[in-house]
Amino acid sequence: MLRRTILATAAVLLVAAGPAPKPGGVEVKTADYTFSYRWPAAVDAIPALRSRLAKDQDQLKRTFAREAADARREAAADPGRPFPPYALSVEWKVVATLPGWLSLSQDISVFEGGAHPNSGFDSLVWDRKAGIERPPLDLFASPQALDAAIGAPFCEALDRERAARRGAPVDRASGDEFDACIRPSGQAVVLGSTDRKRFNRIGILVAPYAAGPYVEGAYEVTLPVTAAVLEAVKPEFRAAFGM
Repeated sequence: MLRRTILATAAVLLVAAGPAPKPGGVEVKTADYTFSYRWPAAVDAIPALRSRLAKDQDQLKRTFAREAADARREAAADPGRPFPPYALSVEWKVVATLPGWLSLSQDISVFEGGAHPNSGFDSLVWDRKAGIERPPLDLFASPQALDAAIGAPFCEALDRERAARRGAPVDRASGDEFDACIRPSGQAVVLGSTDRKRFNRIGILVAPYAAGPYVEGAYEVTLPVTAAVLEAVKPEFRAAFGM
């Protein structure tokens, strides 16, 4: 999948000589693929974070361009095999801006042929004092500690939404994988705030297929920070959380 040829490279350059940089990322369209990577202005205000996302953007673009070119060549070698151009979209969004923290969520959508695009989520928090990125789960004693603190209310909220979309109650004992509860720590955990002072909300972003069939789409569950959640937070980060 990593082979390249002069002809394939020339075909790409005929369509687009190169990406046109824009504040907060790039958008590129060639004969092989469409690529978009965006971040909000809040990231530009933090040079180290901007550099981190720009590096991620460049690595993703190089890999995606290579894979799309390979797929086009493979399709050209098989006259009966179509090649729909690939597409990748990544967008970072601000979830919360606090005195000591910036919380971001990521939406990603990718199409590499097939019946439909696939999508997913990611998240991060920027520790302004330390000047480093931290995965949200790193602020907790362990993934298991977070699951113990929010697992029950998360599953109840998820089941209510699944039942609403399906028009029938969810039976977790059915044996159907899409009826089972899932670990919140296994999804994208997002830290939010309603007062811009402390993290007092936890969002769980659930990608298609994780809790239901593709047709149901993604799920999003938002829960308040409780005493149990505070207990699950590492002591050195508890001042950043509140109820």
